[in-house]
This record gives sequence, C-alpha cells and structure tokens, in this order.
Amino acid sequence: MFKNILLPIDLDVETSWKSTIPLAEGFARDWGAEIHALTVVPNYGMSMVGSYFPKGFEDEALERASERLKTVLAETASGPEKITPHVALGNIYEEILESAKVLGSDLIVMTSHRPELKDYLIGPNAARVMRHATQSVFVVRS
Repeated sequence: MFKNILLPIDLDVETSWKSTIPLAEGFARDWGAEIHALTVVPNYGMSMVGSYFPKGFEDEALERASERLKTVLAETASGPEKITPHVALGNIYEEILESAKVLGSDLIVMTSHRPELKDYLIGPNAARVMRHATQSVFVVRS
C-alpha cells in the first residue's frame, strides 16, 4: 500500500517513538516499505538570536541530535539497520513536510503529544502536518 514512510521523532519526548517505531516497522514489513526517521533541531528563528550562541553551536547540536537519533533507533527498533536516520534544522512542521517531499514519502507516521486547550485535539505540529501534507498522515495519540 505505502512504500516510503517518514517517521518524525522528537528526541525530547519518549512517547514520540515508543509507539510509532513498532507501528512503522509493522507497516514496512507488511507493505515492503522503507522507513526514514527524522528529527528536527529548531533553528534560532531570527538571525540576531544566533549571535548569542557560541561559534559552531548549530553544527554541534546537529551532530548530537544525529547520534541521539541513532541511539533511540538502536534501543527501540527491532531492525534499526532498516531505518534511515535524518536530521534537519529549522521549523519542525515545515521540515517534516519538506523531508516527506524530498524523500518521496507517501505516509507520515507521527505522534501528537503535549496538547493544550488551544491545540484542541492534537498538538500544533501534528495539526499543521495533517493540514498541509500531500501525503497520508497517521497520527498516534500518546
């Protein structure tokens, strides 16, 4: 059914991978799909803000996120070698949408966590991804 699954993971929220990695692996096994795990390191927002961080901070943050993502996959996935890890820098939901497009994903599997009243039923990033994605989106409530 689906051939390329994007699995966004928030490294600060364990529930973003505990239920979605096994689910995505099951989908991949059943459909013969590839899995791409993605974590996004938020950017500074305004270039002026970046001047307050030490030189090389962004590169170091990306490297730490990459290593942490590999660790999460190794500890949680039944077949971590079958999941391709990716790290992006920028606005979370925009990077998820762009990565899905660039990687040719036809399904995004993600959790919705930390909802607030203003988010109504699902978190702000999941809501934005669902609203703007051209791919199917499977949202797992944590």
